[in-house]
Amino acid sequence: MSTSTLSDAGGELRSARLATFIRERRWAIVVWASTTIWAVVLADIVRDRYADYRYARFDLGNMVQAVWSTAQGRWLENTNAVTGDQVARLASHVDPILVLLAPLWLLWPSPVLLAWVQVVAVAAGAIPVFLLARKHAGSEQIAALLALAYLAYPWIAWAAVDAFHPVALAIPLLLFAVWSLDGDRLVAFTVCAVLTAATGELMGLLIAGLGIWYALARGRSLPGLAIAVWGVAWTMFSVYVIVPFFYGAPSAYYGVFNEVGGSPTGVLKTVFTDPVTILREATGGEDVLYLFLVSAPVAGSFLLAPGLAAVSLPAVAVNLLAVQGGNTDPHEHYISGILPFVFGAVAIGVGRLSPAWRVRAAGIVLAVSLAATATLGPWPRTLLDASGWDPLRFDPARVRVLEHAVAIVPDDAAVSSTNRVGSHLSARRHYYSVPVLGRAEWIVLEADDAWLPQSVGGYHDRPRLQAFLTQVEKSPQWRLVFRKDDVYVFRRAES
Repeated sequence: MSTSTLSDAGGELRSARLATFIRERRWAIVVWASTTIWAVVLADIVRDRYADYRYARFDLGNMVQAVWSTAQGRWLENTNAVTGDQVARLASHVDPILVLLAPLWLLWPSPVLLAWVQVVAVAAGAIPVFLLARKHAGSEQIAALLALAYLAYPWIAWAAVDAFHPVALAIPLLLFAVWSLDGDRLVAFTVCAVLTAATGELMGLLIAGLGIWYALARGRSLPGLAIAVWGVAWTMFSVYVIVPFFYGAPSAYYGVFNEVGGSPTGVLKTVFTDPVTILREATGGEDVLYLFLVSAPVAGSFLLAPGLAAVSLPAVAVNLLAVQGGNTDPHEHYISGILPFVFGAVAIGVGRLSPAWRVRAAGIVLAVSLAATATLGPWPRTLLDASGWDPLRFDPARVRVLEHAVAIVPDDAAVSSTNRVGSHLSARRHYYSVPVLGRAEWIVLEADDAWLPQSVGGYHDRPRLQAFLTQVEKSPQWRLVFRKDDVYVFRRAES
């Protein structure tokens, strides 16, 4: 047999093997390709949103300053928005996972980096959904349909594009944690659990819930109990030791629970002494709508695995009982602790149906998720986008004015600004939020951005912003160096 004949035969064999591999793994390939495309599309969306000043100091700028400070050797340092003091971010939230982003910042010092990390991380959550569903449904087709439903689910996409929040990284980490426990992979679970805990002080409660689920659903009492104890201990240590140490007082976020006790122990006391108050606060109109918006895009299919779905109850309770409205807005990052258990329960629960119903159920979940994302997703020209609901939408001419104003400020100068331009100015040691000035040498003020920070969240106060602008204009300590379309740049006179 000639060499050319052997070569042709070898080529045909390789082609046949490749064709067989593609045929056997076609659904996994579909998931990988779809996940990649989804991530690329959303990465482009978040890049445009940043360039169009649709992210702000709160919250992208806060994370940028913390990561930038860490890269400069000042771990997680932020400028307090209310007092102007330099503080550790741990005074507000215990999310040291931000430290891991500092090396990436040194390679690419851009706020877009953080947004892209979030997009890629959230996209990766489709992988454990696929793996869980494949195991429990026994079908790669069903697993692929549910992984695609994860990508189509509108609040997953919003979690990816909502500025940058460390808790959003918990979505794939918790899904991988569920997959790890489901297969008794305790080493992998430990890695996922530690990283999850580092995304927020309350994540320990969800880890504890996973330990209880593992003990009850898988019969692993001792490791399950150990996981539960560790999770509760992390949250207790974070809330009662770390935050007070850096903040100098109990957490400012206790205030969002004033209606139900005003502290973790106060809430527990209210649960037993005044459950009617708890019920009233958790069943308002916004709360019911929130639960519907979370449940409807998966047709409530997480109820097929109620034990795993119940692990999300601490996060659900926090959102329903908090007095600030953002907690019950599914566009916001507060939903991050709920989504992993919604889709973990869907992936496992569909496998509990009869074989004839598994494909149908997976198809229904995907169809409903697609319909929901076409209406509510962050994609261009969805019905939500066409409604003009987004208050941060700017025309190109306004963006050019903001770019000019920001470019005037030196990179290393202390600056105070209104909220929307803050995401472009936060990579510096001293960044203040109007009306706080501190050591600021520059002020960048957008007259129609009246969102002002407070100890928790913020509020709109146009008269106060206008009074501040008038005061600065009249002050001999400041001189106007740029003004166009109600965008102002001032420089301290002695600078």
